[in-house]
Amino acid sequence: MGKSNFLQEFKAFAMKGNVIDMAVGVIIGGAFGKIVSSIVADIIMPPIGLLVGGVNFTDLKWVMKAAEVAEDGKEVAAAVTLNYGNFLQVTFDFLIIAFSIFMFIRLLTKLSKKKEEEKPAAPAPPPAPSKEEVLLTEIRDLLKEKK
Repeated sequence: MGKSNFLQEFKAFAMKGNVIDMAVGVIIGGAFGKIVSSIVADIIMPPIGLLVGGVNFTDLKWVMKAAEVAEDGKEVAAAVTLNYGNFLQVTFDFLIIAFSIFMFIRLLTKLSKKKEEEKPAAPAPPPAPSKEEVLLTEIRDLLKEKK
């Protein structure tokens, strides 16, 4: 009985609109992230690397300790490096994704404002009757009763 109740609660939770919308957003966001990463790595960074002397940004690193190599040429200990080029690449990815999302949200905001402007305004409620109108209405009703 406990498992069945738990499964029913989970099913109700998972089928709510917000959860499904969030799942779709995460999936689309992941795909969008891959597209932007490809744009940065394959289209934007190569010309920038060419402008700064043919540098591939993902290869940029600072060797803090060189690799130790034995006399027979085998590597005994790997080099200790600070890979700042990859950090630059990921930072460019983030900036482009953030800018793209900003532009998309801005577009949605403009469209929603445009829809609000297109909707006709609700008619204003009629103004409350003045004291004279109330008195005249009462007099009219009294005259109707006498007839």
